[in-house]
Amino acid sequence: MTTATIQTIDTPDGAFTIVADARGRVLASGWTADPAAALARISPRLRPVSVTEGETDAAAAARAYYSGDLSAITSVEVAQGGTEMQLAGWHALRDIAPGAPLTYAEFAAALGQPSAVRAAASICARNAPALFVPCHRVLRSDGSLGGFAWGLEVKRSLLAREAA
Repeated sequence: MTTATIQTIDTPDGAFTIVADARGRVLASGWTADPAAALARISPRLRPVSVTEGETDAAAAARAYYSGDLSAITSVEVAQGGTEMQLAGWHALRDIAPGAPLTYAEFAAALGQPSAVRAAASICARNAPALFVPCHRVLRSDGSLGGFAWGLEVKRSLLAREAA
């Protein structure tokens, strides 16, 4: 990986930064205006050597999501580097419907690993292209939010938007 494009847009949840590779695939995204915070979430294997500011196709999908088209994020391509289980988990996260969150236990079961609840939580915690791989749709067994790399207020807001 050589050069990536970075773009920060305003959202109702604050600044949202997207890092995309030369093919337009999202490598990382999150609710920050700090490019270093977004870049740090990218797998070392995929981390770009250089970054230039510019327009990303993913920004249009994020704007559409925030305008009410909750399915707009599903068409955005992502690129992630991880273990076989992580890759399967990130793929499975994209299948969770808006407004229908799973618990970490249900997510682990969906991966065919019902006893791997901690591993399921770890998959969510290591998800770099947040929003486009909607890890915010996974909750604790008691229905509480659990964790979220970009803060529980953002997670609460996203879930409320999707439940409406």
